Amino acid sequence: MDREAYLEGLLDEDAVLRGVRERSEAGGLPPISVAPGYGRLLTVLVRACRAREVLEVGALGGYSGICLARGLGPDGRLMSLEVEEAYARVAAESLRAAGLGDRVEYRVGPALESMRALEGEGRRFDFFFIDADKESYPGYLELALRLARPGALVAADNALWHDRVLDPGNVSAPAEAMRRFNRELSRHPRLTAVVLPAYDGLALAVVDG
Repeated sequence: MDREAYLEGLLDEDAVLRGVRERSEAGGLPPISVAPGYGRLLTVLVRACRAREVLEVGALGGYSGICLARGLGPDGRLMSLEVEEAYARVAAESLRAAGLGDRVEYRVGPALESMRALEGEGRRFDFFFIDADKESYPGYLELALRLARPGALVAADNALWHDRVLDPGNVSAPAEAMRRFNRELSRHPRLTAVVLPAYDGLALAVVDG
């Protein structure tokens, strides 16, 4: 048994989250939800930083949305951005089934456009979770910084992009975008950042003012 399998065995993924995977499979969604260990970490991080406003970039079937919403306090809210209307419907159904449907608002369309609209509305967030198309990660980071309250936390899945970022011969657009994202996250003067190497890599950064 490897380390990830051992740790996931400790978590004992509950019926609600298993139901998300089943619902997503039945709906024809790709099996790319956040890993269970990182899902639990999202709940811990949202709760630890007492986030009231969370922005999720990439809803898919609602697995990460449930994990994020579970960390919110009684007055917390989740804004979830999803480009595919069918995915957003599945995610909304999953959140309702988890008893969290009243905590989330979905916006359907390209996430960069939705984030610019949120900025224009004066919205600000305490926590960001990025798990969407890889070529847009640098743009998501730039906009997250404009939408962030001081001390906000940014989390991004797939920082290693199936180890493709480690292969210098891989010059595909997604791999290059993820390398750029990781560099900018690690070196940005407003961020204190780290990349966790388990699963497919999770980038974490605190916005310093």
